[in-house]
Amino acid sequence: MKIQERTGAGAGRSAVPAQAGVGDRLPTPPRERKPALAALAVLLILVGALGATMLVLQAGDRIEVVKVTKEIPAGQSVSSTNVTSVMVAQDSGIHYIEWSQLGDLKKLKAINTIPGGVVAVGEMFGSQTGVAAGKATVGLSLKEGQYPASGLKVGSVVAAYRVGSDSGSSDSGSSSSSSASSNSLIVDQARVTYVPQGKSDDLVSSTNLAVTLTVDSDKAAVLAQAASNGEVALVLVPGN
Repeated sequence: MKIQERTGAGAGRSAVPAQAGVGDRLPTPPRERKPALAALAVLLILVGALGATMLVLQAGDRIEVVKVTKEIPAGQSVSSTNVTSVMVAQDSGIHYIEWSQLGDLKKLKAINTIPGGVVAVGEMFGSQTGVAAGKATVGLSLKEGQYPASGLKVGSVVAAYRVGSDSGSSDSGSSSSSSASSNSLIVDQARVTYVPQGKSDDLVSSTNLAVTLTVDSDKAAVLAQAASNGEVALVLVPGN
């Protein structure tokens, strides 16, 4: 009797095996590894990190220095109008003038003419500027008409001519002819090292302009003598 009951209870069961669950998936083959690509990626990361490090280090070694923007004639000083600041790589072999030293630099003078566009270094300036060997400076006091009305400035190159003085005497034509014959070139190239720029000090008298020239030493005596007699006229040399 018990055997029949057990048989009847199992009669309703299906003989078909149970299906796999929905979440079960077929096994996939393992991915192929590419060690070369992985190594390349690591290399690129290292190169990028190294480049960033170099940029940081270089930025840390840069200093702010003085750059000349306009020509500074020999004997003149820097000002707020002829210099600016730039960043350069620090180099112990170059005597850069740091921007923080600008105040002290203004007390010094250019040993030689400094062109615009160059970075200033210590060798360009000194506390005193002497006249170069073979040169001399001569001061002139010029009347209107004996110097160019415009364009005359420090650093200009001029020619100095001896001109006949107006004596006002009524001597015959011999006097005028001797005056004309005295008109001659004294210096073909002289550099202006001083000329007043402000309106308040343009004139040493009502009509005279004070100008200082640097000339060859063998021309200084002749130029000074002509200047003392008021017989010098300046002409700007082309190319100024």
